[in-house]
Amino acid sequence: MDRKEKEQVIAELHEKLKDFKLAVLAGYSGMDVARITSLRVALRKSGSDIHVVKNTLLRIASQGTDFSVMNEHVKGPLALIMTDKDVVEPIKVLVEFAKKNAELEIKAAMMSGKVLSREQVNAVATLPSRDVLLSRLLSVLIGVPTGLVSVLSAVPRGMVQVLDAYRMKKESAQ
Repeated sequence: MDRKEKEQVIAELHEKLKDFKLAVLAGYSGMDVARITSLRVALRKSGSDIHVVKNTLLRIASQGTDFSVMNEHVKGPLALIMTDKDVVEPIKVLVEFAKKNAELEIKAAMMSGKVLSREQVNAVATLPSRDVLLSRLLSVLIGVPTGLVSVLSAVPRGMVQVLDAYRMKKESAQ
């Protein structure tokens, strides 16, 4: 890789590191091409990208970004997984893939400017996706007014039922 290519890689990576929602550093030593390709395909389906970049280029590209605090974790052969969309899906893909393939090791992650430990990454992997959370929130928001309307209409409904029962009693007595 000549100097111009390196500068281009650094510029592109710097732009991606400016506005990401999730970045994960994962070790991939010992993985064959077929497994890395299947990981790449699974991550692409979840809306994220995987990059294998030289550590020095990654350190240079991260200067002036939030990602620079992750430079202490940039050691050895690493893959950089990044997304600017839903953060839960790529983490789920990585954790599931790491369970099946011991060669993949999640070293560190950064989400919303905060470095996550492995335990926190595993906790995020257990969360439902953004769409599921939004649908749950929507059902709660819809349920509250519906419950309020049914409670408020219970008193008049009860009164109507009592009057109807009284009417039926009067009609049967005649």
